[in-house]
Amino acid sequence: MTGLSTLFRLASASLWNRRLTVILTALAIALSVGLYVGVDKLRKGVAAGFESTLSGADLLVGARSGPVNLLLYAVFRIGDPTANVTWDSYQRVANQRGVAWTIPLSLGDSYRGFRVVGTSEAYFEHYQYGEGRPLRLAQGEPFKDVFDAVLGAEVARQLGHELGDTLILAHGLGDVSFALHDDRPFRVSGILAPTGTPVDRSVHVSLAGIEAMHLGWETGARDPASRAITAESIRAMDLTPSSITAFIIGVKNRATALHLQKAINSYDQEALMAVVPGVALSQMRQAVGLAETAFAAVTVFVIVVGLMSVLVTMLTSLNERRREMAVLRAVGARPGMLVALLLCEAGLIGFFGALLGVGLTNIGLLLAEPVIEGEYGLVLVGLGLGQTDWLILAAVTLAAMVMALVPAWRAYRGALADGLSVRT
Repeated sequence: MTGLSTLFRLASASLWNRRLTVILTALAIALSVGLYVGVDKLRKGVAAGFESTLSGADLLVGARSGPVNLLLYAVFRIGDPTANVTWDSYQRVANQRGVAWTIPLSLGDSYRGFRVVGTSEAYFEHYQYGEGRPLRLAQGEPFKDVFDAVLGAEVARQLGHELGDTLILAHGLGDVSFALHDDRPFRVSGILAPTGTPVDRSVHVSLAGIEAMHLGWETGARDPASRAITAESIRAMDLTPSSITAFIIGVKNRATALHLQKAINSYDQEALMAVVPGVALSQMRQAVGLAETAFAAVTVFVIVVGLMSVLVTMLTSLNERRREMAVLRAVGARPGMLVALLLCEAGLIGFFGALLGVGLTNIGLLLAEPVIEGEYGLVLVGLGLGQTDWLILAAVTLAAMVMALVPAWRAYRGALADGLSVRT
């Protein structure tokens, strides 16, 4: 125990004597470890948000294509559907005995680069994300009028919209569109609280609103005569849609979900496909798993680069410390003691560098968490020192000692040959 404490005192004194170089080396390790920890925690937060985009839904139904494609355009608002679902088929499925609720979705329009989602009030009643968290309106109320719109939190934040603002929606999905529904403006009736899901980047209108703004667009372009149709006359029309893009199903009994899925997939009136959102999400995660692995490898490589500074620092200082090593040999230190000293020094540099990186990153994320969650709806997971952080501390400390094996071996060999006089 006395020998170990002596070793630590010698190592600490030696490091303090070279404190400027040691501090710079520890900072290099801290930056690399901090980058790894920050990226890892943010990646886990994004992955958790990715997996919790849709919660409490039993089935997702759309035109027959592929499970991942259906999930992408219906839930993540990425890509385009292969076809629509007729309103008659939707009603038939929605009226099945085991169905508790449905959320219809109609896509295909945009507003300044954000997707427009046509839906019903069931969207605000039954759509859940995270661990069963319902949507919450930060301001206003769901659409009551045909031309009401509810904005996602990110849409309102980026574009600076408030309740009562006027929106001119665009035909199609381009970021810039020259086909505008400018003769039928919408009014912001509500703004949703942040969720950290694609809901934040969506503009929600009623299915009737989707039909209203497309009156006169049956050929894909506006009929000039349609401008004569007034908003009052539109409100008096039957605006039941002829088709929708997809719909979400919640069943009364989970045991009947697979039976209902089979019935929808074999529906003979139309080519429909029903998928379990969780299964489709797992398939999507497998598809992007390789990219995540590559990204993790890059961040690990960053730590390796940081640890190389330990090797460079100790090798460059080794020749200057030959007299120090000779003196230690003269007072009775064995060559193995010199090796242990260098390994201890490297371990201390690695440990305190990693501790600084992990500590500052966690403190920074803890302080930034309210801003990140409030502005982007991203809920960070695993904040504070956890098992992964301690493993990183241990791994970096051990890796730093491994890096020091080369200068330690050179010191061992030099200690056997050098005396008190140093050849230059």
